[in-house]
Amino acid sequence: MSLPRPTRRPRLLTALLLTPLLTGCFAESGAGPAAEGTDGGEDTRLRVALAFPPAERLSPYGADATILSRLGVTEGLTSLDANGTAAPALAESWRREGPRRWVFTLREAEFQDGTDVTPAAVAAALTHATGAKPVPAALTGVTLTAEAEGDHAVRVTTGAPDPVLPLRLAGPGLAVLSPKAYGAKGGVDPVGTGTGPFELTRVTGSTAATLDRYDDYWGGRAQAAGLDVRFVADGTARANALRTGDTDVAEAIPVAQAATLDADTRRETATTRTTSLLLNSGSGPFASAGLRAAARAAVDTSALAKGVYEGHADAGAGIYGPAVTWAAAGRVQPVGRAKATRPEGTLVTLATYDNRPELPEVAQVLKQQLEKAGFAVKLVVRDYSRLESDALAGRFDAFVLARNTLVDTGDPVAVLASDHTCEGGYNIARLCDSEVDRAVAEAEATADTGKRQDAALAAEAEILGTDAVVPLVHQRVITGIGAGVKGVRLDPYERVLVGTGTRR
Repeated sequence: MSLPRPTRRPRLLTALLLTPLLTGCFAESGAGPAAEGTDGGEDTRLRVALAFPPAERLSPYGADATILSRLGVTEGLTSLDANGTAAPALAESWRREGPRRWVFTLREAEFQDGTDVTPAAVAAALTHATGAKPVPAALTGVTLTAEAEGDHAVRVTTGAPDPVLPLRLAGPGLAVLSPKAYGAKGGVDPVGTGTGPFELTRVTGSTAATLDRYDDYWGGRAQAAGLDVRFVADGTARANALRTGDTDVAEAIPVAQAATLDADTRRETATTRTTSLLLNSGSGPFASAGLRAAARAAVDTSALAKGVYEGHADAGAGIYGPAVTWAAAGRVQPVGRAKATRPEGTLVTLATYDNRPELPEVAQVLKQQLEKAGFAVKLVVRDYSRLESDALAGRFDAFVLARNTLVDTGDPVAVLASDHTCEGGYNIARLCDSEVDRAVAEAEATADTGKRQDAALAAEAEILGTDAVVPLVHQRVITGIGAGVKGVRLDPYERVLVGTGTRR
């Protein structure tokens, strides 16, 4: 895909005025002066190696939405700060006018095709998202309408009271694109239609993408001239590219490769990502609650954290891990509903993906543990882009998934609704349980922050009690950062990676 670059309207004064506001919400990392042999400065492009190639032609509504936000292409009305609180993005402020109605005041900004970010354009973008199939994870169980209010605001009305709507609108799947993006047949085209500091100008299949600096970004001019992105599923190859100087930033360095990198070129970040074993409760062998209980009992999570992850992860405690600081103190101990039944050689298909290099090894250890318990296990490992549709269609009996529990909205209840309810759009476990749906609905209806967290933990206990979800480890992510590279965004929510201050 490619798009001619439109003529830009000068907005230098705006950029200069806004530059002091660009302090990152998350830790930024760098390693000393510019590397020898590089020019540095604003004419230098950055080379970035990402683990996940586009799975849905860079649709903003699925897993690819995070690729767009991490590369600084797209934004929503709001964003998340380091504490998980809604912060201004395309909306500079908002107010609640009633139980179901919010008004968001827009800042002056332009889309990358040169058109203005107007209330009508924002309302149309949000309306388009509500009709997407599958529904964006942030909108699971939620209905909303959006309409322009005057020249500078958008009114959003929800079908039921939604106390966390500003958090919800921070989800990468609810990014606002220009009207031109929605004219593409059969999808939404993010090329040249975002609002972020970097403009996507070309996508080369599932192997590479080219981004140029968007000079009229409302938040100020980026310090890098652009990004040359390669999608490299092999973790060892990403680490080697950093080691040899062929890339400047490499995400998701395998733990087995971390020790081979110089200490000043790797950063470890605690994240809200949990790796879980999801058992297909909708069909196949694990439709049996007794066999799910047997599989859960067979899993030794401490062996995974200490062995596979070499201490760079914590043993699974729940859907929410230690990076979600309020979860440990209030966690409710789940009670298994079924008694384990003997597998007696039951054949199950266990699948995972190799974009996160530890996962195939996790799956191999699980295979051994399940076989020791009496299951027969067939292992399937593919690139995520070739696996997702089959996983969502329930074509595997078990699936090992690394999932950031707060990536979609920052609201702890949202991931429960999208992943573990009957109507959830990302329900790989195919879980459809009335008690779970009731508990999640109660949590969704709770406005007070502390009480909402308690309700989320009660719902977590109901989910774990079905044995359809077995938390394995809570991950820390290792990012490779080349010598001389500064300003990489180390985000516990994994929504951003590069920004206006990222440079070499």
